[in-house]
Amino acid sequence: MAFGLSLPLSFELPRCSRLSATDEELVAQLQQGSEAAFRTLVARYQNRIYQTALSLLHSPEEAEDVAQEVFIEVYQTIASFRGEAALSTWLYRLATSRALRCRRWAHAKKRFAHFTSLLGLDNQVLHELPDHAHPQALLEGAQQLGLLRACLGRLPAKQQVAFTLRHEQELSYEEIAAVLATSVPAVESLLFRARQKIQQSLQA
Repeated sequence: MAFGLSLPLSFELPRCSRLSATDEELVAQLQQGSEAAFRTLVARYQNRIYQTALSLLHSPEEAEDVAQEVFIEVYQTIASFRGEAALSTWLYRLATSRALRCRRWAHAKKRFAHFTSLLGLDNQVLHELPDHAHPQALLEGAQQLGLLRACLGRLPAKQQVAFTLRHEQELSYEEIAAVLATSVPAVESLLFRARQKIQQSLQA
């Protein structure tokens, strides 16, 4: 779901061929000061960055703030971007680091009011149950969602980031390793421990 992004410049959705530009082409255009390229960047990545922040913060308002801060930082610092990592990796890194910082600042006020997608035990995304489901099944599903929320909220920060990027954003292990500046085996270990802790908590 896209959200309204209020940035210190006025823009509309892209109308030109920049929509099909590669990330590398966008970076080059951004470094030349192209606001149209920036509009394309926002249109391409705003939902992914917002959903990543939302999965870590559980607050739509805080997730919007983080997403806005990410794109403002990109707008202000793109000139110094040297391409050591992919553009998407840089964006996810900014989003996760800012979300975790926001969560540390507001630890006592953490909320679980909004969480759009949760991982089931079969490692597939668990969506809301359909309206036609049996009332008892709906009740049991709601209880399971509540348990999953609590379990996810208790995971260590790096496990939550790895978990979110893998199962919410469907990044590869290599992409997650780039975001976290670690190795693929380390990512595999983080995900294994996260799933193990969730399963143990649900069984308990």
